[in-house]
Amino acid sequence: MTRRFSRRDFVKSSSAALGAFALPRSRVRVVQEFDLVVRNGTILDGTGGPTWQGDLGIVADTITAIGAIDPARGSRVLDVSGLHVSPGFIDIHSHSDSTIFAYPTADSRSRQGITTEVTGQCGFSAAPLEGVDADIRRANMEEETGAPVEWTSIASYFKTLEEIGISVNQAFMLGHGSLRQTVAGLENRLLSDDEMATVIRSIEEGMDLGAFGLTTGLEYTPGTFTPTEEIVTLARVIARRGGFYASHIRNEESGLLSAIHEAIQIGREARLPVQISHLKAAGRPNWSKQRAALDLIESARRDGVHVMADAYPYTAYSTSLTIFLPPWALEGGWDGLGARLNNAADRARIREEVVESVTGDPGEFSLIVIASTKTEQNRHYVGKSLAEVGETWGVEPVDAVLRLLVEEEGTVSMIGHGMSPENVEMVLSHPLVMVGSDGASIAPIGKAAETRPHPRLYGCCPRVLAHYCRERGIFDLPTAVRKMTATPADQAGINDRGRIAGRKKADLVVFNAAAVKDEATFDDPHQYASGISYVVVNGEVVVDHGEHTGARPGRVLRKG
Repeated sequence: MTRRFSRRDFVKSSSAALGAFALPRSRVRVVQEFDLVVRNGTILDGTGGPTWQGDLGIVADTITAIGAIDPARGSRVLDVSGLHVSPGFIDIHSHSDSTIFAYPTADSRSRQGITTEVTGQCGFSAAPLEGVDADIRRANMEEETGAPVEWTSIASYFKTLEEIGISVNQAFMLGHGSLRQTVAGLENRLLSDDEMATVIRSIEEGMDLGAFGLTTGLEYTPGTFTPTEEIVTLARVIARRGGFYASHIRNEESGLLSAIHEAIQIGREARLPVQISHLKAAGRPNWSKQRAALDLIESARRDGVHVMADAYPYTAYSTSLTIFLPPWALEGGWDGLGARLNNAADRARIREEVVESVTGDPGEFSLIVIASTKTEQNRHYVGKSLAEVGETWGVEPVDAVLRLLVEEEGTVSMIGHGMSPENVEMVLSHPLVMVGSDGASIAPIGKAAETRPHPRLYGCCPRVLAHYCRERGIFDLPTAVRKMTATPADQAGINDRGRIAGRKKADLVVFNAAAVKDEATFDDPHQYASGISYVVVNGEVVVDHGEHTGARPGRVLRKG
């Protein structure tokens, strides 16, 4: 017989049952459904839209709630009242693919708010490390970073990266120069059909493993030896797999406009997105070309070519001292260059062309400063200009260049003060330009401590927020953040990051918009930024009250 409960019976029995299981208030446990709650922040969602106040609830590596959240629901709560919360910055142009092994906590990156780096730029990627010159490239990489190089293929590179543990995400691009050197070394010639087929297979393998696209360095060897048609052929392979093409174009000085034309032509013929790397007009005689360069990009967009650019917020560039040498002198790597510098006729010809290159394009010798050397004997010249080095040696600056290259076996990095402030602002503020540091993961210890690098390695993103946004006012804060988050995410195809939204990965940076500042300078570059309070990578706090926690939650990101 089924017993029927009256409403009075139900209430009575329920009250008794609850009473039987009642606990003192102090012992009641609240189920905490969020691993991390970020409360009371001023949200910049990455899209460039207006800010709003709110809380973020994070479970594991994902944003699962946005709005007003009871702090009792979080295992850990960050109260960020008075601070801005944005997506973690995506560095669309980074060279950390080798240095990350020496500096896996990526202090120079994470402590300026960068949570993802797009590496393998300017035609050089740390993998594959096979074929012609592999032993030389491995030795050079180990000497540069002080870390062992234990991979060969792209697959083993990814595996090694995952095994060491990293603090920021890595999105890998295939370097055309590295692929070409694998089959043909640094020879100035066309690839054979078999060599081309090998490079294509490497690209297909790399894209299948999760690479995001292809880069070229057409001012460097072997890129400078490469005809446009070869790049178009390879870019078509990238296009079929949904990747993009980024290029350190063939000339950033007197030949700037024709070099941009070439990049656009590659994008048009291969039908894939194009990115002009670190867009600039270097050298005072070329400053007037900057507006025309942007006009070319705008015109190509109107014609249906998806072309964009990245730029860093500084009036100086940084590269190898060999950039001033003619391509013919660089064939064969250091063995070829060393032999030519020791041949009187070749040396005289090289000398003449270096003088023409330096004084005609990227600036005077007094504006070119040594950033690092290979040997100890010349390390005291780090921070000195070529004019100062020449004066010390009692020779012309051009002869100081040649002597340095001989004594350092071609391995000298430099900083050139070659761009105008007005042009930098024009480029950075353009809607088709993203922010890319052209830097790398380092810290003021180990091999990096022996160098005086470009301050962009430590201060790129904070400088955008401080100098160009807050002080110069060339764009508002939402726009500045968009150039470092949603726009690069869209360009690379990193679909789960770059925006604050439900189900996006929890890569976040919390900063004081009124105080954030790049502290790194050209004279003292090993300085972390100030005003970055917290950095979260895949839901884990990597920077806490401005200090690195030692956490390594970064991942190898894979396209698709």
